[in-house]
Amino acid sequence: MAATSAGETRTLAWVPVSEITRVLGGIEDPCRRAHAFASLTRINTLYMIMRAGSGHLGSSFSAADVISRLLLEELREDDLFFSSKGHDAPGLYAALIGLGKLEEDLLHRLRRLGGLPGHPDVGTPHMPFNTGSLGMGISKAKGVVLANRLLGRDQRVYVLTGDGELQEGQNWEALAGAARSGMGELTVIVDHNKIQSDTWVRDVSDLGDLEAKFTAFGWAVLRCDGHDQEHLAATFARRADEHADRPAVIIADTVKGAGCARFAATSMREDEWRYRFHSGAPAREDYLAAHGELLEAARDSCGPFGLSTGEDRPPVKLQTPKLPEVYGEALATLAARDARVIALDADLVLDTGLIPFWRRFPLRFVECGIAEQDMVSIAGGLAYRGLLPFVHSFSCFLHARPNEQIYTNATEGRKVIYVGSLAGLLPAAPGHSHQAVRDVSALAAMPGLVILEPASPEETRAAVDFCANTPQSVYLRLVSVPCPPETATLPAAPLVPGRGTVVREGGRTVAIGSGPIVLAQLLRAAEALAATGLELTVVNLPWLNRVDAGWLADLAGRADRLFVVENHYTRGGQADVVARTLLELGLPGPPAFLGIGVEDVPRCGRDDEVLAAHGLSAEHLADTIRKHLS
Repeated sequence: MAATSAGETRTLAWVPVSEITRVLGGIEDPCRRAHAFASLTRINTLYMIMRAGSGHLGSSFSAADVISRLLLEELREDDLFFSSKGHDAPGLYAALIGLGKLEEDLLHRLRRLGGLPGHPDVGTPHMPFNTGSLGMGISKAKGVVLANRLLGRDQRVYVLTGDGELQEGQNWEALAGAARSGMGELTVIVDHNKIQSDTWVRDVSDLGDLEAKFTAFGWAVLRCDGHDQEHLAATFARRADEHADRPAVIIADTVKGAGCARFAATSMREDEWRYRFHSGAPAREDYLAAHGELLEAARDSCGPFGLSTGEDRPPVKLQTPKLPEVYGEALATLAARDARVIALDADLVLDTGLIPFWRRFPLRFVECGIAEQDMVSIAGGLAYRGLLPFVHSFSCFLHARPNEQIYTNATEGRKVIYVGSLAGLLPAAPGHSHQAVRDVSALAAMPGLVILEPASPEETRAAVDFCANTPQSVYLRLVSVPCPPETATLPAAPLVPGRGTVVREGGRTVAIGSGPIVLAQLLRAAEALAATGLELTVVNLPWLNRVDAGWLADLAGRADRLFVVENHYTRGGQADVVARTLLELGLPGPPAFLGIGVEDVPRCGRDDEVLAAHGLSAEHLADTIRKHLS
């Protein structure tokens, strides 16, 4: 028997599918079998997240027992199950691999190019819908039920939601129609672990009496211990026997991180406000302790078994700063001298850099939960009274869900600052639901809204001051991966809307970019091109929907060829703004022009391999520029 001991630090361990098959085949009792399966899949879930260097551990563990029950005992061959919350993807993958429904090799390819995406994606077998963006699952399931009825297909549909996810209004919009149509085919299971991304649901947007709420919409409501297989079995039986004629919700009371005391939320201290294992790989010491505990639990539930081991390849962590962290400190500094500043957050206080602000100005911090539309409209009310609201979420959600609310604020002519973290293609590991590469096009036409993407810590601090002093609203686009060394020390030139700065002097071949990712790749590409005799001029233009015509005319007069590279789709982004301005200038002999950006749905994987896959790595950029010079 091979296992990882507390003294070994270079290996990670997983349970082979052959061992899972052997164990399950030796257990006759369905509840014991489901319990054992959940124990084994937790080991593999932890392995997958550790190997990937990221993933959602707490949600996967809280849902493991429910998923085991469904996959082993409840789903008929033609039934449909999917997760709406999406954060439980590693656990769901581990279960499907354990049952032979996904290739075993995929255990080692979570969040890798060509492997398993960070959130469920239809390109993966047994994933009927993309999830990661929250609140859509019940509506998708209703569509399946309606289609099945039209096609004469007998199929039960099961959807797993999170309780934090229930803050999304679409869930509640979906309920009444399902009851009115008597959708007895539809069962929603709530993974009621009571913690969302940052903290306790009750402290963000208390859901109140869930049973009463679902009942009021006409649904059958059942409740059970989501970690007790006997309770789960009895509850699913009651659902089939007593409520076959209408949609039903099963509120499964669970614990985030369940199955392992190291990760279980029940081990949180009274003074802890944040659950530490929502996302990301745990620290090495946490892994070693948790693995030993999980191994012991698995042996208790299913007897001794062997383990195979694989080499640990932890992600390399750069020691350069992340711009949201720099931004958060700068915002707190601004708030100290400007009492108008109010910070609003959508359940991402850690990822948006707001912890310093929250600690220093708790009365001026508003946690809105997973409800961007509500948050943006609250900001409109604050602005009406002359305050200066800074609104925060991931870029992928901030530009999309509340787009109409942002437009309404714009039509009222009131200043709001929108700050989107996790902007652009990277980090690539979470997958396309979290890769914001259409946000510029979605917001570029908003009246009175300037889109600004800083490239360095100094430029980020300058951007915060610009947001405070400009009369316009601003969408501040922040890349969340560590600043590459090439841009970490870039100074901040004066921020004049529409004007850029040369960050590398070269020849008459000019490349414009913005933000730390693009500029770093361009600077590396310039070094590679210089080795072949081509001197590339690199320009930082942090304004994504503005370009000063006079500044551009001067730059174009010194260029034979002009490239615009962007961390965004090639339609509706910075290249389109620059190209239109060039045409309108009507310059004699303008430079040849090419826009380079993301062409397809973003890939999921390691950052370097995804940049290369989309042609945005330094090597690919250098090749593209060379080809267009010939």
